[in-house]
Amino acid sequence: MTHESSRISDAVTPRSLGADLRAIRKGRKLTLTDMAEALDRSVGWVSQVERDISTPSIADLRRIAEVLGVPISLLFGEATVPPEERGYVVRAGARRAMGSAADGLTEELLSPDLTDSFEVIYSTFAPYAGLEAPIRRETQEVGFVISGRLNLMIGERSFSVGSGDSFRIRGEYYTWDNPFDTPAVVVWVISPPVY
Repeated sequence: MTHESSRISDAVTPRSLGADLRAIRKGRKLTLTDMAEALDRSVGWVSQVERDISTPSIADLRRIAEVLGVPISLLFGEATVPPEERGYVVRAGARRAMGSAADGLTEELLSPDLTDSFEVIYSTFAPYAGLEAPIRRETQEVGFVISGRLNLMIGERSFSVGSGDSFRIRGEYYTWDNPFDTPAVVVWVISPPVY
């Protein structure tokens, strides 16, 4: 293998658990020191985990998931991905669960990993579910409604969106609710990633 082909091969090497952890930590605006203190570990250990030099135990992964506010299943999601597809293809049955499923919202990662400048989420909003309080993220987000209906409050504006509609949120406070009998399915693109 030539030096040039080695460099190209390295550029397309699939991402790892460590890279995903680093992306999530940075998305939460946590430093290595913040993370180390929250985990009662050394900065060196956190750095080694993020560089895939050290492998965290199951107990460590539980604690990392807790500190980052993600389900532990997110940290195991790539185990069933064939090596030749890792970083490129996400099969329908192999999506990683995201978020906490609180408020009647189930989210799955459509992006192959969390290391891009955006993430794509498959969101299912349960009938009669909604956010109790507005949230705001330092992101730009676009949603495309696949099926169902969803009510949105973005800033001071109210919208009802349905199949085929799309919407954008730019760092504003927003809430959602699904007061309807059927689930609403939305493909949600978020930049930068927040999970």
